[in-house]
Amino acid sequence: MTIKSIRKVKKLFGKKVLLRTDFDVSIKNNRIKDEYRIVQQLPTIRFLLRHRCKIIIVTHLGRPLEKGKLSARARLRGQADRKIKNKEYFTAKPIAKRLSQLLGRNVRFVKDGVSFKAGTEISRMKNGEIIMLENLRFENGEQKNSRILARNLAKLADIYVNDAFAVSHRAHASVSAIKNYLPSYAGLLLEKEIVNLHKVLNPKKPLVIVIGGAKITTKIPLIKKLHKKAERILIGGALANNFFVARGFKVGKSLVDKQSIKFAKSFLPRWQAGGNKNIILPIDVVISNKESGWRAVVKNVNQVGINDYIFDIGPETVRLYANFIKKAKTIIWNGPMGVFEEEKFKHGTLSIARVIASRSTGSAFGVVGGGETIEALKMTKMIDYVDWVSTGGGAMLAFLGGGKMPGLKGIVK
Repeated sequence: MTIKSIRKVKKLFGKKVLLRTDFDVSIKNNRIKDEYRIVQQLPTIRFLLRHRCKIIIVTHLGRPLEKGKLSARARLRGQADRKIKNKEYFTAKPIAKRLSQLLGRNVRFVKDGVSFKAGTEISRMKNGEIIMLENLRFENGEQKNSRILARNLAKLADIYVNDAFAVSHRAHASVSAIKNYLPSYAGLLLEKEIVNLHKVLNPKKPLVIVIGGAKITTKIPLIKKLHKKAERILIGGALANNFFVARGFKVGKSLVDKQSIKFAKSFLPRWQAGGNKNIILPIDVVISNKESGWRAVVKNVNQVGINDYIFDIGPETVRLYANFIKKAKTIIWNGPMGVFEEEKFKHGTLSIARVIASRSTGSAFGVVGGGETIEALKMTKMIDYVDWVSTGGGAMLAFLGGGKMPGLKGIVK
């Protein structure tokens, strides 16, 4: 495997660099709630500054207004009620402001995006200056992988640097098509992502994979590719509900989805035939229901009632999973074990997070990825114990599952 790293460019001084970042962070009242992704990409920016490059930063942010309707994410953020204009809510301006503070230098923000004005501003840049363009997803062609948009972006710079691993599984104009028009390289974060994730493709055994969350769609390739290499695949979260249904257990009113159940059933013959039983399901769960006043109650998986909602894995499952993790030499974790955002249902996720963190950095090589997973890991204050915390959730799963990575084509060989 070879990576075309920006560090290998010999004549970098003073170049105009189009830097594709992933600053898709949570913003409330113009304040960034979690700047982890921004901080992770600072080394690439500082590297370019040391070479006195003219840096043009581009990023996406959320899912802006489409066809006159608010996106699902915008509705979840309360935009339907607050009636804030879409461009005001999804503007990248607060990111430019915070980036200025983190770097200790001015980051000029161009609100007009890929425009004549942006081109004029960039043509006047001096060495070592930084400009950030407006949210790329305001551009009609970004998510359509438009060659026209890619060409217009390419006209702004001399070289292109991809440091946005988290969207490198997307065929978007600023990630995929752009590479047809500029010499293209990997940023320092992207390079580290590839190097660290590549390690778990040929893992030290035993390999233990912990998978949670809700839907299995993006996780099927990972399970298919690595289940033969894995000593154990530990299932949690709403994902486990689908496996319960596939095996004939009741899940009450808990969240399930047909595609996940179908996939889970495909593994039934192996269980019934006594073959490879490396997929491990919870043995007890934490449920709640209206009748109990939404009190948290621990039940064995065969005791779930018709009105119960499963919200977490139980203490016996935590002990079981911890025993497997403690024996691992390589650990992959993606997806929470339950509704950890709620105080009553955070025990399972946070317990597993602590075990993974304590086992990583030395005893085992630990890799964690996914927005919610990282959020849970941060709650333990043990994030620095994990060998590699990926900025990509879906991208990490796609890479490890052997999926298409348009953003890496031509950069990673």
